[in-house]
Amino acid sequence: MSKKRGLSLEEKREKMLQIFYESQDFFLLKELEKLGPKKGVISQSVKDVIQSLVDDDLVAKDKIGISIYFWSLPSCAGNQLRSVRQKLESDLQGSNKRLAELVDQCEALKKGREESEERTEALTQLKDIEKKHKDLKNEMVQFADNDPATLEAKRNAIEVAHQSANRWTDNIFTLRQWCSNNFPQAKEQLEHLYTEAGITDDFDYIELSSFPLSLSHEADTAKQLVQDEA
Repeated sequence: MSKKRGLSLEEKREKMLQIFYESQDFFLLKELEKLGPKKGVISQSVKDVIQSLVDDDLVAKDKIGISIYFWSLPSCAGNQLRSVRQKLESDLQGSNKRLAELVDQCEALKKGREESEERTEALTQLKDIEKKHKDLKNEMVQFADNDPATLEAKRNAIEVAHQSANRWTDNIFTLRQWCSNNFPQAKEQLEHLYTEAGITDDFDYIELSSFPLSLSHEADTAKQLVQDEA
């Protein structure tokens, strides 16, 4: 035996509106929950159905004392539907007007863009230029490492790292001297610790005299070579 199909939301709304129209009376929610099943609307869904009708201004509600009453008259519903219809008609007119404007704009944009040999050739040239521009940009990326600004930034970073390394080297020498002065009896143990930490006899400051640290340094070097040759 097939299961009976339940009512849709719109069908429930129509059933509940029938209660108002047939009686033209005021109801409490609990009264509507009792009347709903007589129209095929289960009591558990009456509250949500009534609220949807209130949201659409098809049912009015008001608080009188401590109770909230609901009502709806056929004339009120008719006025509401007429108002909705007028709004929809106004929206339709506005949409039709906008459509006409867009059609006119489209036709205006088509002028001067008719298919022709000159236009086809111009579009082909444009595509070639865009491709060349893209290829040149890709080529520029490949040479980014040789960009003067990039090289200068790298040199500045190397110089900062060089200064930092020598500053820590100086701190290590200071610490070794302090340990030697305060713990002379532990000289062998300290030397062993230094060796484990990588501080050997050839440990010293870093020299970067052979590496140009700035573009101005390169320019000065080149100028000096020219003067020497002269």
